[in-house]
Amino acid sequence: MKAISKSVPKRDHAAKISGSAVYVGDHPTDDLLFGRMLRSTKARARVLGVKLPVLPEGYFFIDKNDVPGDNEVHIILDDNPVFVEEIAEHIGDVIGVLAGTDEREVNILLKQIEVDYEELEPVFDPRKSDVAFFDFGYEKGDAEKAFAEADKIYEEDFETGLQEHMYLETNGIIAEFKDGKMYVRGSLQCPYFVHRAVMKATGLSSENVSVTQDVIGGAFGGKEDFPSILGCQVAVAAYKTKKPVRVVFDRHEDIEGTSKRHPSFCNYKAAVKDGQVTALEIDVLYDAGAYATMSMVVLQRGIIGCGGVYNVPNLKVRGQARKTNTVPNGAFRGFGGPQVFFAIEMLMTHIAKDLQMDSVDFKLKHVAKHNDLTSTSGRFHFPVPIPAMVKDITEASGYYSKKEAYKNQSGRFRRGIGLAAVYHGAGFTGNGERDLIKAVVQLRKDRDDNVEILTAITEMGQGVNTAFIKIVAQELGLPPERVILVPPDTARVPDSGPTVASRSVMTVGELLRRAAIRLKAEWRDGEEQLIEEHYKHPEYMIPFEMPAFRGDAYPTYSWAVNAVEVEIDTYTGFIDILGAWGSFDAGTPIDENIVIGQMEGGFLQSIGYAMMEKMTADKGYIRNNNFSDYIIPTAVDVPNMQVKLHVEDFPLGPYGAKGAGELPHVGGAPAVAEAIQNALGVNLHKIPFLAEDVMDVLRRKGGI
Repeated sequence: MKAISKSVPKRDHAAKISGSAVYVGDHPTDDLLFGRMLRSTKARARVLGVKLPVLPEGYFFIDKNDVPGDNEVHIILDDNPVFVEEIAEHIGDVIGVLAGTDEREVNILLKQIEVDYEELEPVFDPRKSDVAFFDFGYEKGDAEKAFAEADKIYEEDFETGLQEHMYLETNGIIAEFKDGKMYVRGSLQCPYFVHRAVMKATGLSSENVSVTQDVIGGAFGGKEDFPSILGCQVAVAAYKTKKPVRVVFDRHEDIEGTSKRHPSFCNYKAAVKDGQVTALEIDVLYDAGAYATMSMVVLQRGIIGCGGVYNVPNLKVRGQARKTNTVPNGAFRGFGGPQVFFAIEMLMTHIAKDLQMDSVDFKLKHVAKHNDLTSTSGRFHFPVPIPAMVKDITEASGYYSKKEAYKNQSGRFRRGIGLAAVYHGAGFTGNGERDLIKAVVQLRKDRDDNVEILTAITEMGQGVNTAFIKIVAQELGLPPERVILVPPDTARVPDSGPTVASRSVMTVGELLRRAAIRLKAEWRDGEEQLIEEHYKHPEYMIPFEMPAFRGDAYPTYSWAVNAVEVEIDTYTGFIDILGAWGSFDAGTPIDENIVIGQMEGGFLQSIGYAMMEKMTADKGYIRNNNFSDYIIPTAVDVPNMQVKLHVEDFPLGPYGAKGAGELPHVGGAPAVAEAIQNALGVNLHKIPFLAEDVMDVLRRKGGI
């Protein structure tokens, strides 16, 4: 590892351990109004009227009639209203906010509000929906010809479910309208997303809206889009009441009312000629929920990655995100990738099984190589290290010997082992970084020669602040204590883009490195200096044509190989993870411990996605809305996990760093699924796969 990779204590550890870190719920409550949402109890209904109880002095009800700007939240399609305009589109859709001086009284009064509805017919299954928010497609090669010439054609359907973020801290926002300016702060990933949304809802100018991130207790993508919605609602409440207003969700409300990972329904057809997959025809369907939110870009990433790490010369791909009357689905770690990588890894395994080949050997025959064409006819401009990573993981896990040993099992306990190879496109899709984000960073040196980092990137527990400080300190030759970095405020920091897309260190960290080099060259002791650096698009990238989905979708790729070993109790259906092995290439780690921690956490999250985290919605109402009923991996579920870093430097990332945060959530689930199907001797087509699913398989097979 390089010197920069040597681990240091994370910058935010001391404040969090001591309890001095200030979260949105920790701010003083003097002169503060407490807000609670009036939510629709119907999956789809026209709101005919709202009957309020007599509100005491100092209590307010805020709804669509109080929005001073546009009653729509600026995300992508801007179809999500700040408050229900006429028709509530899902259970939990916000009709209004009740705010008052006593939180307990607000809760009592909220239960007394009566809403008059005219119920309308809802749609809960995206396969039955007539409304497609987004519909994309692309082709590569000549799939029709390849299918006509195939020795055999395989066709399978795959399904994945909802997944809840379950961050430790729920969503919360405080807004205050004072002296003509709106101040918003809270638990949020993307300050400038919230800034632009609040501007539109309030009608205020850019300089009259300030958004500040508080210390945040986790996000995983769940605080990318949703704080724009909540921020607008609370800002409108503050605008009307002329008082600071705070809304912090309890756990039930957070689960019931915030975005999830998109459920998916994928149809795959594969043409095989002489033992090689020559073409894929893929239809991807994502359940967007009631509003579009981030579905456009989630779907784009999904259809780009739906062919996996494989060089298949002929592709025909279509993807849709359709509307249902359920809670909107949005950003989640992996961002459209986990759904399709599960599908392609299962398909390749099933084809290998039919051809009587080991699945790993079959997959290695198809893995893309350096300079091969990508799915969108771009190039893999840098090495593809999957074969070396597979070798590491098969040796570490004992894959081949265990696979052989676990054939033709009988008895109560049965074991299986599975392996998946995946990638995550690092950074924004296509030309988004160049044309939409246009990232800017600044370094400000004060007269004491301390340097402050000014960026909109947010710390969510992932360690980005520590990484940024290390980069700047390294280039300037300063001790880290003299590099300052505080939570961003849009009134003080430039728009360096959102904290999403595994771009923070790779893209913004590199801008900071360049800014630090310039500052060092221009350094003047005892003087204030300001250095600004702007994003420059890589010249080697093949221009991405969005309508045709052609060109380089990403500047580079991060790679992972995961293996998982399971033991299944055929009496109870219980699945036990015996071991988990992962090799991850996220380029040079800026801090080795932080990156390994990210890999371990994401890997475990992916395992939970595969075999624990089943979210049940009953006619649009989420039933398992707490930690007791929605099961995620806990400390007792952590298997014997071995994680190692395989480093392939990215020359345009700081010291060779690539995207890291989302990569580990992609490959764990298909590895688990392959291990389960090997243990049971069946083909799997859906996740999550739980104990009851095991029992269903055993019943169909006639028991043990």
